[in-house]
Amino acid sequence: MVTLADRLKDSRKSNNLTQAELGKMLGVGKTTVSMYETSNSTPSDEIKLKIAKYSNISLDYLLWKTDIKNYTEDSQTTIALNSDLDYNDLPQEAKDEIYNFIKCMRQKQKNKQ
Repeated sequence: MVTLADRLKDSRKSNNLTQAELGKMLGVGKTTVSMYETSNSTPSDEIKLKIAKYSNISLDYLLWKTDIKNYTEDSQTTIALNSDLDYNDLPQEAKDEIYNFIKCMRQKQKNKQ
């Protein structure tokens, strides 16, 4: 089973970063990153968000809730199918409305930053 530690290590390596470099970006030491990657410690929610942001991956991917690294308009149906909620019985119009709401919320968050 894939773990947060696995996804973190894979993400770091995909970005050609050392543990020390990632640690510096996250504001933690190399040893702390090593502990995250060996499951000896769990990053805080704030650190998880930073990892997802710096790695350009979704938090759901990092937390192994999906195998989709980044959500795009093309993955809308897959998002619904991988969700804890069951959207299969909804008409496409309702699914589109939910997706548009999520896009709106993401834009709103970006504007706050």
